[in-house]
Formats: sequence, C-alpha cells, structure tokens
Amino acid sequence: MDKLISPDEDYKSLLQELKLRIRQAQLRAALSVNQELVLLYWNIGQEILERQAQQGWGSKVIDNLSSDLKQEFPDMTGFSARNLKYMRAFAEAWPDKTIVQQVVAQLPWGHNVRILDKADTPEKRLWYSEQAIENGWSRNVLEHQMEIGLYSRQGKAVSNFKRTLPAPESDLAHQILKDPYNFEFLAIGHQAKERDLQKALLLHIRSFLLELGDGFAYLGDNYRLSVGGEDFYLDLLFYHVKLRCYVVIELKMGDFKPEHAGKMNFYLSAVDDSLRHPDDQPTIGIILCKHKNHVVAEYSIRDIAKPIGITGYKLMETLPQQLAERLENEELSGEHQADQ
Repeated sequence: MDKLISPDEDYKSLLQELKLRIRQAQLRAALSVNQELVLLYWNIGQEILERQAQQGWGSKVIDNLSSDLKQEFPDMTGFSARNLKYMRAFAEAWPDKTIVQQVVAQLPWGHNVRILDKADTPEKRLWYSEQAIENGWSRNVLEHQMEIGLYSRQGKAVSNFKRTLPAPESDLAHQILKDPYNFEFLAIGHQAKERDLQKALLLHIRSFLLELGDGFAYLGDNYRLSVGGEDFYLDLLFYHVKLRCYVVIELKMGDFKPEHAGKMNFYLSAVDDSLRHPDDQPTIGIILCKHKNHVVAEYSIRDIAKPIGITGYKLMETLPQQLAERLENEELSGEHQADQ
C-alpha cells in the first residue's frame, strides 16, 4: 500500500529540485532541444527512482508530481502521470548516464518510448537505438523493425565476407544480411516458382527494400549480362550506397545446392568486369533460398574468392482463404483450357 504523500520537507525538496532542472533545461540552446529534453526526462526518472527507494514512496507520488508540474509549467507537455512513469522506466533501463548522453539522447523521446515498450534486454535496447540513429529510422520504421525481430536475425547467415573483404567492409557486409528474410508480406505460398517470387517481390518493392535494410538501391530484375557472346540474366541487381558496391541477389524456391555458389561466383566476376567502377568495392552476391544446410553452405563458399552470402527467407505459412480459392480456380481454368 502506498505511503501517504504529504507536503513534507522531502517532497518539497524533490519538487523544488525538479522545477530547477526543468527551468535550466528550458534555457538550453534550441539546436539541442531534443537532447536536453531526453536528458531532462532521464534526470526526472532518476530522481523519482532514488526518492522512492529512500523514502519508501509508492506510485502515488507520480500522480502528485504530475499535477504539481503541470500547474507550474502549463505551457509544457509531457508531465502526464503516464509519461512520468515512462521517465522512471527510462532511467531504470539506462542506469549509465554516459550511454544516455552519447547514444540514447540522440533519439526523439517517442523513439525511446517505443524501445522501452518492445525491447526487453539492455543489448536489444542499445542495438535498436544505435541502428535507429545510424539509419535515420522514423518511429514507424523503428517499430516495424522491432516487430519483425530484426535484432535476432542479424549475423546468422553463412558468408565468406571476412576472408574476401577488408575488415571494415566485411563487418558491414555481414551486418546487412538477415537470416531468415521475412517475405510474409507477399501473397504467395511455398508452392510458388522462382519467377513468381521475383514478380511478387517487385510488386511489393517498397516492402522488399524495407526488409533488405537501409542502403539498397534497386537497379533491375532479369538484368542482362553478355559474356563471351552469350547472354546471362541476374534475378535482381542492387547497388549498396554504404558499401559502395553492386549486390547480386539470386532467388531459389528450393534448398540451397553447392552449384548455386558456383553460378553466383560466375555472375560476380561478370559484374565486376562489366559494371564495376574502379572506385567501387568488390561486388557481393546474396543467395536467398528456402532452406540451407549450414555445413553444406560453408563448404560451398570456403574456397571461393568472391564475397558470397547464403541465407533463407520465410513466406506465409498459409495463403488467405479467398486468395487460395482464386488461385485454385485459375489453375482449374487453365487446365480446362489446355484440355480443349
């Protein structure tokens, strides 16, 4: 049961201290408004935590502070009881003020609230904070990336990047790989063919680019390359603006096979010779397949000198009923026409 809050000296001292902090924060330079606001909220949360621990106050002190602070600063928003509870949770989640100053305070308060709601460990909170800053994620994009579990899908793909790329590029290249990629936004099932998957991804190119991650610029599908008088076609071709290199993506509806790596090696050599600028980094290949045997994948690229990553993707487990019925009707109609 909450201890009854009375206007004693301890509470008055807390209220005066918070008033002083708020006034000081209001005087900061306009260019650092967001950083100062987040630091202010952290300080408020820290003061509440410390006073509750020292005085044994319960949650009712939040309501008292909310009422008094809103009365004292009527032109400022953010002093609702709900937001003060977020400030306390924020300070509890980030006990190290140095990290708050160097990283977290660079994000808007709304971003920090989303991270508090959806990231349940310090490692996840820090990782999503750093990624949001680095990639300039909006609040909606940040929320989407957390909902699809981006943190848990980083760095698990098979690649030879550490051996085939210099250290800075190899680390960044490995970070752009996910395993698996989530293509559940596509209205196709596991029986689709590779060309169906390619068409569906292009129809949902914005969602596809969001799933690929920041930095991918789409250049074309079925991209034609001429080698020795013969034409060859890349499933998808991108340019990565941070890595400064071309990225070839090959789509496989079935399991990974060792020959897929050999074919990709050939494509990378062709792209390096025909498209790569002298200032570009080596072209990277990504093989997206439904399933992969980790050991087979590692053996397949172990002695290949071109940078190749092998990873999986996830489709819808079942099609929506209406779409499944429509596809079944179209299939039956096609069979009927073929019989005529």
